[in-house]
Parts: sequence; C-alpha cells; structure tokens
Amino acid sequence: MTTLGPGIEVTNPTEHLDEVLTSEAAGFVAGLHRAFNPRRMRLLADRGERQARLDAGELPDFLPNTAHVREDRTWRVAPAPADLEDRRVEITGPAEAKMMINALNSGARVFMADFEDALSPTWANVIAGQWAVSEAVRRRLTFQTDEKTYQLNAQIATLVIRPRGWHLHEAHLVVDGTPISASLFDFGLAFFHNAREQLDRGTGPYFYLPKLESHLEAYLWNDVFVAAQEALGVPQGSIRATVLIETILAAFEMDEILYELREHASGLNAGRWDYIFSIIKKFRNRSDLVLPDRALVTMGVPFMRAYSQLLVKTCHARGAHAMGGMSAFIPNRREPEVTERALAKVREDKERESGDGFDGTWVAHPDLVPVAGRIFDFVLRERPNQKDVLREDVHVEAADLLDRPDGLITENGVRTNVRVALQYLASWLGGDGAAAINNLMEDAATAEISRSQLWQWRTHGASLDDGRPMTAELYSSIRDEELAALRSGAPAAPWSDANELLDELVLSDQFVDFLTIPAYERLS
Repeated sequence: MTTLGPGIEVTNPTEHLDEVLTSEAAGFVAGLHRAFNPRRMRLLADRGERQARLDAGELPDFLPNTAHVREDRTWRVAPAPADLEDRRVEITGPAEAKMMINALNSGARVFMADFEDALSPTWANVIAGQWAVSEAVRRRLTFQTDEKTYQLNAQIATLVIRPRGWHLHEAHLVVDGTPISASLFDFGLAFFHNAREQLDRGTGPYFYLPKLESHLEAYLWNDVFVAAQEALGVPQGSIRATVLIETILAAFEMDEILYELREHASGLNAGRWDYIFSIIKKFRNRSDLVLPDRALVTMGVPFMRAYSQLLVKTCHARGAHAMGGMSAFIPNRREPEVTERALAKVREDKERESGDGFDGTWVAHPDLVPVAGRIFDFVLRERPNQKDVLREDVHVEAADLLDRPDGLITENGVRTNVRVALQYLASWLGGDGAAAINNLMEDAATAEISRSQLWQWRTHGASLDDGRPMTAELYSSIRDEELAALRSGAPAAPWSDANELLDELVLSDQFVDFLTIPAYERLS
C-alpha cells in the first residue's frame, strides 16, 4: 500500500501511475467518493429491492409520481455544444492507445473511449487508459510498433468518455478503508486531468453514462457533475452526458432521466445489447418472458421497435440527440462474401435507424464509418441532425415494451452462447475486453446475453426445438465439446478460468447480476 493522502491508499504500482494518480488527483476523486458513495450504495440497495418486487411478479410501468415531468412539454435540455451537434456516426472502443488513435482518425464524428464494457479493468489497463485519454486531449498520443508509428491526424473525432457503471468498484484505490466507486474514479480522473484543457481547445468534458436503472441514478450523476465543476472552477454546464438506455427499467423513465440531467444532458443512446440482457435479468423468474435464440432478438422485433422509437420521440421532444445502437460487425478482407452479407445487414439496420429519426449511430470498426455515414448523409443532407423529426405518430404503452418475441430455442443457439461466452471470458480474463469473435466485436454486453440466456433456459427447463429440455447436463455436455474445440485452437488461453467462471454463472441457483463482478476478483 502507498499512501496518497489522509485515508487514501493505492495498492499496486503500474506504468503511468505517477502521472495519472497524483496526490491532487487522488484527493479529488476521493472527495467525490466521500461525498457521493453513500447515495450510490443506497441506490444499489434500491435496485435489489426493485428486483425482489419483480421476482414476486411486479411488472414495470411508467411512474405515476413523475407524470408531470412527462406531460410538461415546455422543458428542454441544454443546447448541444458545436462539436456535439452533428453525431451521425460514432465509433466506440476501449481506452487503449492504438485503438484510440485509429478511432479518432477514422472519420467518425465522435469517438467513445470506453472504460466499461470494452475494457478489461486490470489496474494496468485502467491507468494506461487514463494516461492515453490525457495524451489524446493534448494531441500527443502516439503508439509504436516495429512496422509503424501511429499518431493523430490534424482532424480527429470528438472525444467522449464512458466510465464504469454505478455497480462497480475500483479495488486498487482504497478510500477510508473502502474500494472507491469505479464510476467516480473513472469520471473523476478524466475530468480532473482534462476538463480545463478540453475547454481551452474548444471542446469540453463529454461523457456516456452506462447501466442506469432510474432517474434517481441520473440525479446522482447530475449532483456529481455540479460538485466536480464547482471544485475545479469549471463553468457549470460544461459537462455534457449522453445516457445509454440499456436497461428495461430506464426505458420507462427516459423523460425523467433527461430532466434530471437537463443542464448537462446531450442525449440518449439505444444500447441494444445490454437492453436485451436487462430484460433477461429483470424477468429471470418469469417463464412467460423467456427469450428465444439471441440471433432472433433483433431490432425488428416489436418490443425492440417500441423501445427505439420511443427513445427517438422522447429525445426530440426535449431537444436531445437520439443515438442508434451498435453495429458490432468486423469486416474480413479474407472472406469477401461473408463481409458483403454482413454489410447488407449493417446497411439495413442503419437505414431503419435513420428512417426512424435517429440522429446518428454506433459502429465498432473504422471500415464501417463510411458505410453508416453514407446512409445518414443521404437522410440528413445539410442538416446536422434530425431533431425536427418529432415522431408524434409513436404511441408506446407499457405492454409494448414487454412484448416477448416469438421464436425457438435451438441447440445451435445453446452452442453459440456457450462458445461466445467462453471465448469472451477467456479474452477478458486475459486483459482484453474487446474480443473479435466470428467477425463480431464482442464486449461484456453480448457475453452477458449469452450467459444469462443459458441460466434462464436451464432454470426454466426451456424446451429446445427438438423437444429436449435445457438441463444442467445438456449444458455441461455442450460446454465440454465447445471447450475442447476452443482449447485445440488456442491452447494458451485461460480456458480453465473461463470455464470455471461460466459454470458459476450458468449453474448457480441465484442469478449473478453482472458477470464483471465475480470476474473482477480474478484480475490483477
């Protein structure tokens, strides 16, 4: 342990630590933690109480006590800053130097540097990510290989940071004997080191907020923003936040979330993969809401259409950006036919989003930036966004958001979930949180779908299309076969740890809320 201030201790040294976690920076994030962690813990307890009510049969609905917020058509979020007005294509990826340079140079309007689902939060990765963000803000970031030097272009994407969610902690910085909130750590360091520099360069401290489940959690973030700006003498309203609507509960509180953040709000994003995971998780005890194979739960099924169109309507009524979801496809130049089929699906997805009124969309690979860009260019023409598309034709009831899609559960669906979960967990435990699997960029969200479906199908003894029930024995048999095939292809990967963790997640009597919580205990 190294002491950085009264009650503030860092557990491990790592590269760039002295630059990132100075005593002043540590004092700033510790101050945020001391001020706001008690509220964070109460809100996490509220999540548990809400889950107990869902387990007992309650279904979510729009909140009666905040109806006045939804019905008041006069309030708006703050106008977007100039470099967040046009967000037609955003690219995302982990906060790692090479990835950041490629993404910032990609031609996308915005790059989201991720400390959450796409980053395995080893201490080395987290600190290196913060260092890379600071270097990128100052246009100094480079990355050297034997073949090439990577450096930033003169024109780069607007940088946005995604901190980890409220449910996570950072074990390597201990404040008053307790690991610090990972959200406050990631946000606080990025803000402390870069906010003033960003404002001086004509941009600002911009953030994506993940995994929110209620407007009260957004209210907490807003209070954090106010306190952080006040502490550093940064003008109030400098921070802008886009909230990922990636939980089913948040879908019922979109107006309220924007309202709580309205001075700092930039928009909402349809975080589709975590949204599907959230539906499985929240209704895990309901046999009538068991989902079919992951491949069948597309943006075209009714409950996903209702969610995405409601998001557009809500955002545009409040002057906020409505951002579309992720295209996780990775082009493969060695398989042109596979690539062209996948690109056709990407185009279809982005045409649906642009036609629905979204202002922009997400991609995971630089080669998809022009593909998505051409579709939004065609719709937007000279406009920076589609906020004038109010979607007053959209009328969504609670039942529309809970309409289970039709479809079968197949052995291939089980195998795919087992294989993807094992591959992703092995990658994550090995320090890589963005794993290329089957020409898709998988992150924690898609792995969450895989393992949660396996748990749900096993728990309810769901019938496969051939009549067999999904049992622990069937899971174990398929897991053994898939694991053997994976071992033969990559014998050095940490398959034993991945297998042990997946078994824990799938075979436990109790559903584990986030795979990253037990997985984090296995990281250094």
